[in-house]
Amino acid sequence: MKYVLDTHPFISSIAQSMLIPEQTRQELRNPANEVFVSAVNLWEISIKTRIKKLDLGGLMVGDLIRVAEETGFQLLGLSPEEAVTYGTLGENTHFNPFDRMLIRQAIRRNLTMLSRDAAFEKFVPHGLQLLWH
Repeated sequence: MKYVLDTHPFISSIAQSMLIPEQTRQELRNPANEVFVSAVNLWEISIKTRIKKLDLGGLMVGDLIRVAEETGFQLLGLSPEEAVTYGTLGENTHFNPFDRMLIRQAIRRNLTMLSRDAAFEKFVPHGLQLLWH
């Protein structure tokens, strides 16, 4: 399977948090699976740490790429096509721009989104595949 992480499970996974359900942790550890961290995740984390809405517990934002790669995650860039189709997901479905962009990437690249955000279910009719919602 190919997965893309929502920002919360990315942070939780590098912190080895027990907040992630066991089934999801097994999927993340399974070497047969490809797990992606998007540039969108890193951008969101960078903004939220700068404005003090997020504390990484001593981890520096600049270390996130190295930590993601050491954890076995692959990095995923944002394509111009994904950026310009951001608005095609429908109105009044989800208002967080980072989440919407991650959802767009997951749909366009046929990746399963790992997230606990119940609002993501609204995008299943648009083609989003979910695990751990």
